Amino acid sequence: MMLFWLSTFILVTIASLFIALPMIQKKVNNDQYLRDELNKAFYKDRLAELEDETQEGLVDNPQELIADLKQSLLDDVPSRSALSRESVVSGRLLFISATLLVVVLSYGLYAWYGYYPQVKHWQQVSANLPELSKKLMTPTPNGVELTDQEMQDLTLSLRTRLHYQPDDATGWLLLGRIGMANRDMQTAIGATRKAYELEPQDGDVQLGYAQSLILSNDEWDQNQARTLLLQLAQADYVDLRVFSLLAFDAFENGDYTNAIHYWQQMQEMIGPNDARYDMLTRSIESAKRSLSASTEAELSVKVTIHLADKVIVPNNGVLIVSVHSADGAPVPVAAGRYPLNQFPVTVVLDNSNSMLQGRDLSDLETLIVRARLDSDGNVATREEDWFGESAVVELGEHVELTIDTQYP
Repeated sequence: MMLFWLSTFILVTIASLFIALPMIQKKVNNDQYLRDELNKAFYKDRLAELEDETQEGLVDNPQELIADLKQSLLDDVPSRSALSRESVVSGRLLFISATLLVVVLSYGLYAWYGYYPQVKHWQQVSANLPELSKKLMTPTPNGVELTDQEMQDLTLSLRTRLHYQPDDATGWLLLGRIGMANRDMQTAIGATRKAYELEPQDGDVQLGYAQSLILSNDEWDQNQARTLLLQLAQADYVDLRVFSLLAFDAFENGDYTNAIHYWQQMQEMIGPNDARYDMLTRSIESAKRSLSASTEAELSVKVTIHLADKVIVPNNGVLIVSVHSADGAPVPVAAGRYPLNQFPVTVVLDNSNSMLQGRDLSDLETLIVRARLDSDGNVATREEDWFGESAVVELGEHVELTIDTQYP
């Protein structure tokens, strides 16, 4: 701060000199020169008049008048000391006035349009970097670490420090964690990548880099994160956060078996007396339910049925959806009857819809789905009925078909 004010003082002083000195020099030179020229012109003009008057006989003693004229000219010439004093006084006033004008304009305009409050705040938060960093890294019972303003201040001070110390891997890692906390993934990935380039063998840096990459929307970033996490999982000492990130990634990608595996490993590491044990149990139960639902979905057929524009929906009909073997056998393996609703409509058939004893829907590897608009509810009659058929699909695959053909 002292350097800032000293710099501004020097600049203002130089500006004042540039303005005042040329004006002072010009003032002194011009006043003396103009006075001499005016007196010379007056003297010559008056001599010419006296000569004319003498020739006309109007003047009896021209020499006395010439002497008086010379004396008046001498009396009008000021002494050098008077000129010097006048110049000094005038110069001082001009210099003081110019200096005051420059000072008032410079500091006044800076106070009005400048960024002094922001500069002062920047310097304050830069000085508070150790305290803010310690607060960020120290967890609290309520989970509250830093306010939004403190996070902004910490980011500003960190960026300032990293500008002057770009090889500080810890600083880049901390900036990346702040970016993740603020959901600024561009900053998080860029900062942790810089830390990883500086310290590629550091476990904390590897974990921080993997954490930012796993939250990216880019598939390449996610694959790189998995590689780093799997490498960390094979180390002698494994940080609990490694398994947590692996479990999170597996669950998000529908790999519920591995998610359960990683959460169970975390439970073994912390023991049943840890407060986080029950939370992990709930996560495992959620993954098991998702796994069960996923397995059931693989053993069922989800069908979305559309109607062609030419199809006329009967007033008192039903929708019949049937699943057949891939060879197109007329006898369905599974079937269901549904009321006519607004189309398109989606239905799901599973083993509960099986029609043949000893043969379930889940026994099929490939199949065909047929849908029929039955006008009278009697499957034996086909008059005025419409139907549609899918291509051969695999069990568990989402089927879409269109009813567009009328029975002859």
